[in-house]
Amino acid sequence: MLITLKNLAKFSLVVCLLFCALAIKAQDGTIYPLETPEEPNAIPLNTGGVRDQPASETWFRQWGDPMARNITAATLTPFLPEPGKANGTTVIVAPGGGFRWLSMDNEGWEVAKALADQGITAFVLKYRLHPTPESLDDFSDSMNRTFDAASSSAQSEEPRPRPVQRDLSDQLEDAEAAYAMIVERAEEWGVNTNRIGMIGFSAGAGLTMHCTLNSQTMKLAFIGPIYGGMGPVEVPNNAPPMFNVIATDDFLFRGQFGIIDSWYKAGVPVEFHLYQNGGHGFGLGNPNRTSNRWFDAFIHWLDVNSFLAAKSSN
Repeated sequence: MLITLKNLAKFSLVVCLLFCALAIKAQDGTIYPLETPEEPNAIPLNTGGVRDQPASETWFRQWGDPMARNITAATLTPFLPEPGKANGTTVIVAPGGGFRWLSMDNEGWEVAKALADQGITAFVLKYRLHPTPESLDDFSDSMNRTFDAASSSAQSEEPRPRPVQRDLSDQLEDAEAAYAMIVERAEEWGVNTNRIGMIGFSAGAGLTMHCTLNSQTMKLAFIGPIYGGMGPVEVPNNAPPMFNVIATDDFLFRGQFGIIDSWYKAGVPVEFHLYQNGGHGFGLGNPNRTSNRWFDAFIHWLDVNSFLAAKSSN
């Protein structure tokens, strides 16, 4: 049975909350406090705050990567190609973290820099998050509890309960504000407004899909959900081409091809890469994993679909 357009937010997105926690504990569960880094190029989106937020934005480090949580003020950070290299194609990058934290470097800044190196104008979207405990220890404990529950569910042969539905209106508003800003400043940033796409990781993949199926203002030219939810969806008539990546050892895969089948049956171009290994949360790649070449495949896909051709007028 297809998931309705209205409820998609909650389909692949909420599931990501559980399995981002799996990735945290499955590798190195140690979380270290981190002083809030400078973000000199971050542009406020002025989309409002978060209701019932008990704590201010704080950062932590895990696996050597900076992570942000309790984000109440959304921002957009540009990563522009070197002068003369821009081709006009633009990508909004949405990091993941189960809507409770954002993997800002591994699934944000690093990806945006790699895109800019290809002549693509990239923007990292730092979107608002659901509240987490103020104490870092309490936050870590809450993630461990989430992992334990998700791990038990993943190992059980019993039918999985329907995921709890979450309100993603704040995140959608942030993404729409980012898109609107890019369109408004297209000439300044060298953006071809016919070539604005979105790529997201884990929960960010869910947000990318949520925008694709629910936004009335974003006209995305292509999308790239990377290790997001794989269940079937109701595909809109104006759906963009999709590039989709996941590994077989990712807890979110579970042998599902629903979203790929949905795109295929809707007659919308889709490219799907199912890798032997890579786990969850691999960003641009981890050592000795077959999934490490996905970014090269993505760039090739953009090229073949004429998104990397010389810059054209808006």
